[in-house]
Amino acid sequence: MTTERTEVQVRPGSEGDLDALTAIYNHYVRETPITFDTAVFTAEERRPWLLSHPEDGPHRLMVATDVDSQATLGYATSSPHRPKPAYATSVEVTIYLAPEAAGRGIGTRLYEALFEALEGEDLHRAYAGIALPNEASTRLHERFGFRHIGTYREVGRKFGRYWDVAWYEKEL
Repeated sequence: MTTERTEVQVRPGSEGDLDALTAIYNHYVRETPITFDTAVFTAEERRPWLLSHPEDGPHRLMVATDVDSQATLGYATSSPHRPKPAYATSVEVTIYLAPEAAGRGIGTRLYEALFEALEGEDLHRAYAGIALPNEASTRLHERFGFRHIGTYREVGRKFGRYWDVAWYEKEL
């Protein structure tokens, strides 16, 4: 288990990260409404997702690791907002942390690295959807200059109930 004083490295993701990133994501699939996926993935099923985030361009994957143990602590992505061409200058961003990494500033480090990597890209806006309630994610996004632009009420059903999703926007 990692400690509060862990030295963290943030770097672009690679194929070698696939198993660890899949395990982190599957935690949220199984245990939380943070993602609306309802069935866990194999690493092979997640490979196309990973490969859709190269080291350059507007769609990035940044990974945080413990410098000493090399344990994966979390990741941040910028992905296409929607598939139609007119949306090309908009991205949807997200962060997933290993459960033991929450509350330690790793999300902040990931977003700092992601937004720095996106500087100079032909991007106009970033969007983030937050399944509610999620105060930690709301605070993180607001700290990075995102503003609330609306809430989809009871838009997703998981664990036998409906969940709201608040949408946030940031100028890039």
